[in-house]
Amino acid sequence: MPSFNIGLTGINAASKDLEVTGHNISNSSTAGFKGSRAEFADVFALSYTGVSRLATGSGVNLAAVSQQFNQGDLEFTDNNLDLALNGRGFFVVERDDVREYTRAGQFLVDKDGFIVNSAGQNLMGYPPGVRSGELNEIRVTTGEAEPRATSEIEALMNLSAAAPTIPPDPDNDPSVDIEPSEPDTYNESTSLTVYDSRGGEHTVSLFFQRTGDSEWAVRAFKGDQPIDGDGATAGELVFTPEGTLDLDASTPLEISFDPENGAAEPLNINVDFTETTLYGDRFGVSRLNQDGFAPGQLIDVDVDSDGTVFARFTNGVNRSLGQVAIANFDNPQGLQPVGGTNWVETSSSGQALMGGAGETGFGLIQGGAFENSNVNIAEQLVNLITAQRNFQANAQVISTADTITQTIINLR
Repeated sequence: MPSFNIGLTGINAASKDLEVTGHNISNSSTAGFKGSRAEFADVFALSYTGVSRLATGSGVNLAAVSQQFNQGDLEFTDNNLDLALNGRGFFVVERDDVREYTRAGQFLVDKDGFIVNSAGQNLMGYPPGVRSGELNEIRVTTGEAEPRATSEIEALMNLSAAAPTIPPDPDNDPSVDIEPSEPDTYNESTSLTVYDSRGGEHTVSLFFQRTGDSEWAVRAFKGDQPIDGDGATAGELVFTPEGTLDLDASTPLEISFDPENGAAEPLNINVDFTETTLYGDRFGVSRLNQDGFAPGQLIDVDVDSDGTVFARFTNGVNRSLGQVAIANFDNPQGLQPVGGTNWVETSSSGQALMGGAGETGFGLIQGGAFENSNVNIAEQLVNLITAQRNFQANAQVISTADTITQTIINLR
């Protein structure tokens, strides 16, 4: 009897629904997992001359198992290499030239410094400063960050307008010789550390001497030795009646000396006093910055919202290691799941459109977090109940058909 077959198709459909629901529930804690939905279609077996209004149908079949790519919740962690995509797109992972796509962003650094997932697949991205061409594995630099020699000092300070003028020398030289060991030859002083090309540290001291109502001489010393040439080349700061620096009338201070440690070249440093003022009755240093730094050790790796991976070093340097590549598809539901919370491209999905996080059509990356499964447990439990009742109802169809068959067989 057709009723047996119809009931059997219903039981098979209910079984598939239970399988899909069970798979969803079992992966409710799997990072980056996307739940699926069983979709069914009715079956009509009609001949060429069949009359559709008289057709009773032949049951049901499984039309598709449709993946649901709605966003999962983000879970924040203490691992900066855990990455979550908030929005559209997939991470690109590769091993042995086999490329796959994933939303699971639990990454770590392997023994060779490459960023990989738990399956050993490399996270792919663009090299620093490059946004085209072949993707590369992203590798974390484990060596030291190279030092940089100081080339400029930015000095923001206030010289006291009430400071006494130090009398000029007998030759009426506006730049009276300053002696660090003789406090009566200068009004104020301050010091900072500068770096040579090998990262060697050197302490430079700046001494200020008021030579007139609006004029100050400034000299640089390393220890007790001047490093700004002779007195005639010392810097001169000239201030306006309002107390700001007169750039046209002032003479820049340039520092030059040989580090004497085998460094590649002597240090040549320009000192910028542009924002220095002559106010009030107190000397104060608000900012005394220099642009050099010593070698640095890697302390951390951060990932920006656009996917740029930065290595942070102890000397304050942030070095870009590359940018995480993001893939998107015209039809994500056409991707083929291959296990490991990964997918591969198919003709149904269309070719991967590559880009970077934050661009049009691509989500943002959240470092220090990963995307949880998008499975709603409450919804899946309701699906279990529904599938169970469907199974029971279709089993009842077969039981009823069997009773009818027995009745017919027992006719005499």
